[in-house]
Amino acid sequence: MGIVVVEVCSNNLLSMLDLEQLEEEYPEIAVMRTDCLNFCGMCRARPYAMVNGNKVFAKTSEECLLLIKQAIEAELKEFYEI
Repeated sequence: MGIVVVEVCSNNLLSMLDLEQLEEEYPEIAVMRTDCLNFCGMCRARPYAMVNGNKVFAKTSEECLLLIKQAIEAELKEFYEI
């Protein structure tokens, strides 16, 4: 398990992207695809993921991926500065 966990609902638009490439870019993270994250209203409305338990969402999958990367970097920065 990584320092940062990115959870994605398999029914969300974001799940169509190759999110596992994030694990190559950031070896400290783990991407977990689940059947449901219990945010069905949000899941139908827009791309989103949970990054260490915090919702990250945007209007497009590409924008959401950018915000996920920013959230990952913020989590890693906080972890390594402790």
